[in-house]
Amino acid sequence: MINVNQLRNGTAFSLDGQPYLVLKYEFSKRGRGNAVIKVKAKNLVTGAVVEKGWNSGNSVEDINLERKKMQYLYADANNCVFMDPVSFEQVEIDNELIAGQKPYLTDGLEVLVLFWQDKALSLELPPKLVFTVKETGPGEKGNTVANIYKPAVLNNGLNIKIPLFVQQGEAIMVDTRDGTYVSRA
Repeated sequence: MINVNQLRNGTAFSLDGQPYLVLKYEFSKRGRGNAVIKVKAKNLVTGAVVEKGWNSGNSVEDINLERKKMQYLYADANNCVFMDPVSFEQVEIDNELIAGQKPYLTDGLEVLVLFWQDKALSLELPPKLVFTVKETGPGEKGNTVANIYKPAVLNNGLNIKIPLFVQQGEAIMVDTRDGTYVSRA
């Protein structure tokens, strides 16, 4: 058992026999009342993101997720295929479980695949990846006291907002956790 006070981003736990991975942890204490722990967690079997709350001092069942470095190969209609670069063993993950991460996958990308009870359930992408701006409008000069962004389409098909000074064909770094522009590459 693990105390809910110890749940942090990336921690895995089991609730009602289902594995969860903590995406966001929040601690709040108001006045004389008990502290409340709120987490946003992803169900690794269904892919659903849920919010759970507990009073301080409660416990949840601790589970160990095995993280294996694997290489992305290709996607078919139902699954994404990953390969262990040492043993050349291939693993498939359902497209629905990684729908939010799939646009960031490029051929040969190394990711951490999360296994629970010898079944591949999810993956962890590198926090920042480099992509090329495929199409964007011109940067318009004018009253630019604050950061002004323009829409862009990247070579992976992702639509994001980029600063005015970034032009079509440039390589940029994107944060894979929230899909935002970080810097030029």
